[in-house]
Amino acid sequence: MTGKIAIQGELGSYSHEACRNARPGLEVLPCRTFEDAIDAVRSGTAQQAMLPVENSTYGRVADIHRLLPHSGLHIVDEAFVRVHINLLAVPGATLADIQEAHSHLVLLPQCATFLREHQIRGRVSPDNARAAREVAERADIQHAALASELAGEIYGLNVLARHIEDEGNNTTRFVIMSPELNTTRRGAHGMITSFVFQVRNIPAALYKAMGGFATNGVNMTKLESYMVDGSFTATQFYADIDGHPDDANVKLALDELAYFTTNIEILGVFPADNGRF
Repeated sequence: MTGKIAIQGELGSYSHEACRNARPGLEVLPCRTFEDAIDAVRSGTAQQAMLPVENSTYGRVADIHRLLPHSGLHIVDEAFVRVHINLLAVPGATLADIQEAHSHLVLLPQCATFLREHQIRGRVSPDNARAAREVAERADIQHAALASELAGEIYGLNVLARHIEDEGNNTTRFVIMSPELNTTRRGAHGMITSFVFQVRNIPAALYKAMGGFATNGVNMTKLESYMVDGSFTATQFYADIDGHPDDANVKLALDELAYFTTNIEILGVFPADNGRF
């Protein structure tokens, strides 16, 4: 496949790393916001988008769940990136030189032990890859960035310390979005179906709607709720299930779900990535 894949953030980010692993043939198109990345695909500037949806340490990426149902795009694949954090500095700097480490607000606490042990102050940056770029531009041996090794490669920084994160299993899950829904059966680890729905305003509607998945033996791996248009009485649910919509048991479960909902929208049918396991 040729073309471009849009990401939120700068080159060297973990989104860029996900693209390098899962879509090595596509040129990465950095975008300022998630909305910009989605718009790049809708306009045809990019053919796909790589968007983070959840992290094993910090949970879901709330903005994405709000945007996906209205994006007009579909999930065609998923990808997982093990978030290894490294201390990056300009050539010539040593660990003893570093006084301040710059990174995203989410990454700084993940390296709290290392920073404390080496008496390095954390400084917040809007993006870890941007932090790496700005450290390179600053060219000050007292400043470093907490980012991926890929960011070090791109901005000419040396790795002073590798994998300094406190948590040993921090992983981010990404989804790859495309304008067209792909329902072909593919992959070696089964299929996942993602969809959103709103339940009817009747007692126990959610309980009854979920019953169809249990009675038909369909494994639901994710169920999350969020407000619709800021209303406390209108709730939309996002769900992932194991299986394909054409599977007999999945079809029966979705038919039963439809009876208790006002609408169901399939966001994607895609192969389960080995990173899940």
